[in-house]
Amino acid sequence: MTCRLNERVPRRLSLAVVLFALATLVSATEEITEFTSAELGRIAAHGPWPLPWTGDPGNRVSGNAAAIRLGRDLFFEPRLSANRRVACATCHQPERGFQDGRAVARGLVDDVRNTPSLLNVRHQRWFGWDGGHDSLWSASLRPILDAREMGGNAARAARVLRDKAALDCHYRLAFGKPPHASDPELLVNIAKAIAAWQETLVSPPSAFDTFRDALERKDARAIAAYPAAAKRGLRLFLGRGQCATCHAGPLFSNGEFGDIGIPFFIKPTGVDPGRQGGIKRLLASPWNLLGTYNDDAARNNATGTQHLRPEHRNFGEFKVPSLRNLTLTAPYMHNGSLATLREVVRHYSDLDEDRLHADGERILKPLKLSAEETDDLLAFLESLSPSEALPTPVAPPAVCGGRIIAVAPAPTPSRSGR
Repeated sequence: MTCRLNERVPRRLSLAVVLFALATLVSATEEITEFTSAELGRIAAHGPWPLPWTGDPGNRVSGNAAAIRLGRDLFFEPRLSANRRVACATCHQPERGFQDGRAVARGLVDDVRNTPSLLNVRHQRWFGWDGGHDSLWSASLRPILDAREMGGNAARAARVLRDKAALDCHYRLAFGKPPHASDPELLVNIAKAIAAWQETLVSPPSAFDTFRDALERKDARAIAAYPAAAKRGLRLFLGRGQCATCHAGPLFSNGEFGDIGIPFFIKPTGVDPGRQGGIKRLLASPWNLLGTYNDDAARNNATGTQHLRPEHRNFGEFKVPSLRNLTLTAPYMHNGSLATLREVVRHYSDLDEDRLHADGERILKPLKLSAEETDDLLAFLESLSPSEALPTPVAPPAVCGGRIIAVAPAPTPSRSGR
């Protein structure tokens, strides 16, 4: 009798396993079919993540190991600034998602705009809230020279490079010449090295990415692991919210600009023209892609810049930010005026259409979300951030003349900028 019972137990267990697997498969099928085929296609269009890395044709040291190491060290180097206390990392702090947690940036003095994250910056087309730069390297040069941010100059930068053997060595290796203050390319080269390092800053996949990939391969267990609230929020994001119209693709941004009803007044008096001012500044810049510092000889990367013209409709428009890593980058909006993600959702729920100028994005309507819908949309947005802390960026190895050289750890810049 005992033997017979023992023989039956595995059969019963096997049957239970089969039934569980079938139930899971049915559940997964139901969860897939709760999205329409159109919705499934739009979900798929937000990935896969991460995107493949591609070099920047306008930056000849894009992907260059020596330039990446040089750029990493200069990113944390406060001696480039006028008071020797402000570095790129003062505002773009790695532990904060390469943002600073402040409403507006603070370099040598307070700015008027929020610090954008640098995560996944390589995949952007325009840079800055107003798109005042058409390359990552030109966007990296401006804060070095800006009197409000770092107040640097070529003479100071040349001294910094010469004072440290590692910096001098990597500069020579990357650019094939020594750093001289009289070299008109010196600061551009520094910016291109910093950009080469920033290109390596990619955030890991999020819970949404796991869910998106699971839908494609019909992985029942992974599909079921994605929270029901996030699924409801995703449907709202794709449907009634029309959020995906602007927050499209794997970056969750179309990379363009819009007026979303956030005031563009600057205290105590003044106005931020947004994209209109950015276009004017970009076209007047000697470092734009139409200029001599673009390393793409054919200027194929300058087509967008060539056709830019400032128009009235651009006034008060600001860049559509990526929604990835949102939980790391509060406060929000171009002026840091919304402290929490819930406030952002409330802004769109209670949108004041009268604040949109005549040529504004007419797709925007007050969503009038219920409390449950607000929670669902938040659950989805939060699922676009990694569930764990971002890994500390690893410094690329120091390479000079084919040998490893010792490099002192990067100094920690003053976060106050004072």
